[in-house]
Amino acid sequence: MLILNKTAGFFSKPSKRKISAFLRSFNFHPRTQSLHKVVLGIETSCDDTAAAVVDETGNVLGEAIHSQTEVHLKTGGIIPPVAQQLHRENIQRIVQEALSASRISPSELSAIATTTKPGLALSLGVGLSFSLQLVNQLKKPFIPIHHMEAHALTIRLTNQVEFPFLVLLISGGHCLLALVRGVSDFLLLGKSLDIAPGDMFDKVARRLSLIKHPECSSMSGGKAIEHLAKQGNRFHFDIRPPMHHAKNCDFSFTGLQYITEKIITQKEKEEGIEKGQVLSSASDIAAAVQHTAACHIAKRAHRAILFCKQRQLLSQSHAVLVVSGGVASNFYIRRALEIVTDATQCTLLCPPPRLCADNGVMIAWNGIERLRAGLNVLHNVEGIRYEPKCPLGIDISREVGEASIKVPQLKMKI
Repeated sequence: MLILNKTAGFFSKPSKRKISAFLRSFNFHPRTQSLHKVVLGIETSCDDTAAAVVDETGNVLGEAIHSQTEVHLKTGGIIPPVAQQLHRENIQRIVQEALSASRISPSELSAIATTTKPGLALSLGVGLSFSLQLVNQLKKPFIPIHHMEAHALTIRLTNQVEFPFLVLLISGGHCLLALVRGVSDFLLLGKSLDIAPGDMFDKVARRLSLIKHPECSSMSGGKAIEHLAKQGNRFHFDIRPPMHHAKNCDFSFTGLQYITEKIITQKEKEEGIEKGQVLSSASDIAAAVQHTAACHIAKRAHRAILFCKQRQLLSQSHAVLVVSGGVASNFYIRRALEIVTDATQCTLLCPPPRLCADNGVMIAWNGIERLRAGLNVLHNVEGIRYEPKCPLGIDISREVGEASIKVPQLKMKI
């Protein structure tokens, strides 16, 4: 946990003069009376610099994003100091583009919402530093945002979803199942005990050298795995899903990564190629690892639904499972989850793919939700902190494990 005002110099906090000049660049005439609450959301938790302006009716008035994917593909992964520098270079432009597109004057904003936890420390620091300067200059309320809460609540921007609902958050940095009882009211049912699924896919893609594959050279690891898997035979390699006998809702992906890397090493010997070259069986390996991960995720979600219904935490007839986060855009995994929700008379909802990945819209919308609920809307930002690691909600995962719910086996015909 770091305190911003002790590290401001390290993060190159923008000067008041620069911020003032930035604000003067907007020549819109403020409306005489704002019809709705309007929030500017800023997101820099990992490797995308994003901003958006959203009103309380759910209208996205303006948004902008700068992706760092191309840079990190060349470096073989996210290097925090590189991500930090790219955030520094782009944050003012991205916020300016979002505000300009919205035609909202900064003085008309009801509040500024910014991701403060969890994420990469160096990345979080850039967004928070810039936001606090804006807050101080504009004399606006500040709303610190939990990144995973924002992912969970995005569905309420795009669909009419009432509390409570179940949420599965799967991304490059996170994997968890939680019951959402309200804004800032979560029961954590299970989480990854090691790495996240997106991280596992990225590592497998790097080990397969998919950046050298002609069809995948510009794709992130997860996208490359999903693309190649369509051409592969998932049954060519028999990989058992992780934690097969554990009757809880926790996840694990390190073992799956290790087993897949062993298969790759063995196939390299069989094909007589060196590490760093693309295997002829790469698509089969991609299909097998994606299928195994999908079955593991689906079984955990299945148990979570059964647990919540058994404890009457979810409606028996109108239960909703929301899936969000970057890996939620994987349509194979979505299909596996559809099989589960069909079997449990549950509705599966996913935000559109562009809102599954990190974005400014979800941060602004979470700001709207908190503003309406009057939760953690700050008028004094002295000593505001960012937290690289931060749990979500009340952890009842032990209670889930003790329930020892047996999950019926489903045929995963995907």
